[in-house]
Amino acid sequence: MYVQDLKSGFYDLLVGKRAIIFVNYDVDAICAFKILQHLLKYDDILFTMVPVQGISDLKREFDETPNENVIILINCGGSIDIVEELQPDPDVVFFVVDSHRPTDVCNIYSQSQIRLLRKIEDDENVPDFETIFRDDDEDINEDSAHSSASEGDEPEGRHEKRARKTEESVMKQRDKRLWEEKRNRTLFEYSQFSYYGRSSSAIVFEVAWKVSKDNLELLWWAVVGLTEQLILDKIESHQFILEAGNLQTHMLRLSHQQDKGDSGSVMRITFEKDLQLSLYRHWSIESSLFNTRFTACKLKIWSLNGERRLQQLLADMGIPIAQSKQKFCAMDLQLRHEFCDKMEMQAVKYGLDGIGCESFTLQCGYRQRYSASDVVFSLVALLESTESGRSSKINFMDTLDSLSRAKRPLLEAGISRAKDLLVNIFQFVRNTITMGLIHSAGPFLYLTVQEGLVNCSQLLKPHCLGMLTRFVLEAYVASSKSRRSAAQPLVISAPYMDGIRLLLGIPPIKEDSPRNFFGKAFENAAERSQVEAFSELFDTSYILIRAEDQDRFFDALIKVLQ
Repeated sequence: MYVQDLKSGFYDLLVGKRAIIFVNYDVDAICAFKILQHLLKYDDILFTMVPVQGISDLKREFDETPNENVIILINCGGSIDIVEELQPDPDVVFFVVDSHRPTDVCNIYSQSQIRLLRKIEDDENVPDFETIFRDDDEDINEDSAHSSASEGDEPEGRHEKRARKTEESVMKQRDKRLWEEKRNRTLFEYSQFSYYGRSSSAIVFEVAWKVSKDNLELLWWAVVGLTEQLILDKIESHQFILEAGNLQTHMLRLSHQQDKGDSGSVMRITFEKDLQLSLYRHWSIESSLFNTRFTACKLKIWSLNGERRLQQLLADMGIPIAQSKQKFCAMDLQLRHEFCDKMEMQAVKYGLDGIGCESFTLQCGYRQRYSASDVVFSLVALLESTESGRSSKINFMDTLDSLSRAKRPLLEAGISRAKDLLVNIFQFVRNTITMGLIHSAGPFLYLTVQEGLVNCSQLLKPHCLGMLTRFVLEAYVASSKSRRSAAQPLVISAPYMDGIRLLLGIPPIKEDSPRNFFGKAFENAAERSQVEAFSELFDTSYILIRAEDQDRFFDALIKVLQ
């Protein structure tokens, strides 16, 4: 069921208890936990945090974790039937804050064990309870009553009553079959698209506000979690704008409450004009333009003509080549101050409409300045690092620690790794486009990533693979002469482990909404082809299959999407 009052219906219930918190491996979940961690420590509430990467990981960790009556799930569990999958004791209560949609209907209508920390959203179209749940005990009791009554009938009336009973039974079976068909159709319509709802970190920040324990640092973590949804194409821009407006209101309120002293340790958050250029404040302008998806696809930088257009753009902006190759902070002061305005002035000429945007920026002291997108790229690079000798849990803890102002070197290390990640993504995209590795299967495009490619290990991690897939599709559409390409989705197949392939499907560029139909499409294709498929991650647009089954699976997927 939904929890409307986050204070009385959630936070107040944690006081005096010990909680187990399961946190998914994504930036929004980590930011949400960081906020919740601050609140729980403030009120001396005991808790244990357990990071989980997928459904089987959640089941295993739940079975191995000491029993507690309060379980908090952050960005995990909402889209599966929690009680059915985890088999908890009857007195265990789950508080779920999960941005994955659609939410499982059994979680929505559970009145005892499942508490969803959010409000129902306008576009969810949750089925009515009577449409999907039915109590068949009444039918059984009625049949038993008819049977008992018929036993006492006179012999001459027995045949007539039996015929009437048989007719009633047939009608009940027919009604039940029609109800089941309607139920299946309703559930399919409700669950056919996977998408993302409100940021979990924004919801947990709302909890902090409700209990009067919010501050600018907690607000910044909520901003980073929201920005991750935008950067990784989980939500539409208008959803970001609406939530950003809400956070901006909190920013103004908290900024007024903060000490007005001019100390170098003062933390300031601003919402200001910015550019869709990745890490340009920590990089050179040329490198940022080269490796940002927006500019690379608009200018087709992987081609010689694209590189010439980039050089011409810099010339029209009045930026010397030597300055464009320097780190942004080392450029001439006047060029830095005029950079955003000059870029927007040349946007129309070079087809870069929309490069200007509004963004949150963090200022710590006099020199530390980060945009929310900079931090998101840093956190993703840390979370999915493939550096030798580092486990996924070490990566998780480093990502969590890097959000603290005292751990600035970790954040800077993440930014450095993020640059390498973006360079590797661009190199992969350029090779893919120039070598013509994307093929059409009729209703969709597909790309198979071969094993053993140099510098590709990090690209095959789920979040990095998502960034790569969207870059590849946009680049293909930009370079293709076919008008149909913008209306075709893309499926990418990447090596996951020995003999196992990770498949990710994304909707066409033409679609305005990031709602993804591949979860149900993959499920139907697996049934048609009799291929064993594993929905391991909480995002159903990812699926695991055996390498030898890929051709058979693709054949079935073609029939499903035709």
